[in-house]
Amino acid sequence: MCGILAVFGCVDNSQAKRSRIIELSRRLRHRGPDWSGLHCHEDCYLAHQRLAIVDPTSGDQPLYNEDKTVIVTVNGEIYNHKQLREKLKSHQFRTGSDCEVIAHLYEEYGEDFVDMLDGMFSFVLLDTRDKSFIAARDAIGITPLYIGWGLDGSVWFASEMKALSDDCERFMSFLPGHIYSSKQGGIRRWYNPPWFSEEIPSNPYDPRVLREAFEKAVLKRLMTDVPFGVLLSGGLDSSLVAAVASRHLANSEVACQWGSQLHTFCIGLKGSPDLKAAREVADYIGTRHHEFHFTVQEGIDALEEVIYHIETYDVTTVRASTPMFLMSRKIKSLGVKMVLSGEGSDEIFGGYLYFHKAPNKEEFHEETCRKIKALHLYDCLRANKSTSAWGLEARVPFLDKEFINIAMSIDPEWKMIRPDLGRIEKWVLRNAFDDDQKPYLPKHILYRQKEQFSDGVGYSWIDGLKDHAHKQVTDAMLMNANFIYPENTPTTKEGYYYRTIFEKFFPKNAARSTVPGGPSVACSTAKAVEWDAAWSKNPDPSGRAALGVHASAYEEAADVSCTDLINGSPQKIQKGIVEKTATVCVRQF
Repeated sequence: MCGILAVFGCVDNSQAKRSRIIELSRRLRHRGPDWSGLHCHEDCYLAHQRLAIVDPTSGDQPLYNEDKTVIVTVNGEIYNHKQLREKLKSHQFRTGSDCEVIAHLYEEYGEDFVDMLDGMFSFVLLDTRDKSFIAARDAIGITPLYIGWGLDGSVWFASEMKALSDDCERFMSFLPGHIYSSKQGGIRRWYNPPWFSEEIPSNPYDPRVLREAFEKAVLKRLMTDVPFGVLLSGGLDSSLVAAVASRHLANSEVACQWGSQLHTFCIGLKGSPDLKAAREVADYIGTRHHEFHFTVQEGIDALEEVIYHIETYDVTTVRASTPMFLMSRKIKSLGVKMVLSGEGSDEIFGGYLYFHKAPNKEEFHEETCRKIKALHLYDCLRANKSTSAWGLEARVPFLDKEFINIAMSIDPEWKMIRPDLGRIEKWVLRNAFDDDQKPYLPKHILYRQKEQFSDGVGYSWIDGLKDHAHKQVTDAMLMNANFIYPENTPTTKEGYYYRTIFEKFFPKNAARSTVPGGPSVACSTAKAVEWDAAWSKNPDPSGRAALGVHASAYEEAADVSCTDLINGSPQKIQKGIVEKTATVCVRQF
């Protein structure tokens, strides 16, 4: 990841203003510690902090077209840049950077080129011929981008709001899949996939098509000139990413920077579910595994720094970001600059435990659509900013545009959780990789029940956070929370505690408005809370809050052996407890 900052229409174009832009851009240096760039054109500034992943030697930014009339600063990766260069043979490229195609595509096709890009990106482009400019963000919002406005009429863009919060009168999160055009004077959506309308799809489920689409999504994200690895929690999603990447490297003539053996990374409290499962997966697929431990106190000590970097007070995000933040520092110390991660699968396939209560396929599908549209506020934000805090880039194969289109075109009846048919959460994905001839993963890992990252690193992590918050926030403070924080009023002491930290760094109304609110259970949207009246009484976002679907595994599945699960015993499946057995098996092996 990189850090970008752009300002257009400044009244003041003095040396002092230039120095101020450099100072603000420096706040993003953690995102791009490798080099800094700044281009000034009259009252316009484009600044860049670079993390060099592709073409480290010559890909410094800003980037230009042939005569330098088009200037672009980019945060992200364009995976199809080589194919796009074939469409631009009349253009002369100066670097090997994957992002340089943006300047030439604009020159060739105008503002409508954005949908041609396959990757994750936020960019700002200035056309000096008429001083027009555009800004755009990738389809799902994998990379962060904010837009702000100054009192002098200036328009600002930045990768993180800490670069805008002091100098903009108002700022907000830039919507994913949108483009801002100074010529047209506003923001419009460029990403318009079939699923966005939330119309119920009817395509039949084809496991081969789904598997091949995911394998393709993983392989294209191995585009790198630096050492890389995979974040491996031992859950289904990260395990599939690691299995596909490892299989490819073992069969590839092009070895990665550390050789043909993939490196994997996991973090947790000692004895946590994730550590045990990740170790088994790593042994099975043959990776060089790195296991990191942290204590509850170490996590608590890091909270202020975490919230400063992730720029949110959302409880679930803070819980999950902290171990990821600590792990990223360890990974960077090993010389790694890029990792693959498993974010997005639960949103696409309805993997969260609350989906057990989806009343029908229509509600199921609509909820997955809502979850994907909100990813930029939650998991994408966490994965990007927790890693970028230490100059580490996270790539997410499940959020590949082509893969999402295929997965979201499947009739949601196939995604429904049906214990009577032996279908647990994300069954369509599990089944697509259930290959007896050449297994990708052990069966009990392939069918391991969902663990939210904040739960999987160790259940005492969340309990420790709650205990710490209880000591910091009094009953009186929480009782009067609606007067102190009338917008998005915290309802728990833990939420109140995170809010006080956030407000210390970002005290403006605009900042707190970038954080979503509303009731949620086990990461659901507010709409899905309506699926069960009992959920409103226990709105904890932890996965364990999903009406005992997870916790009851210890009791109700006690008479089911791992052999039953692995062999798919029809008798046990009909009892509707296979989905509960997966958790038990992880703890038995």
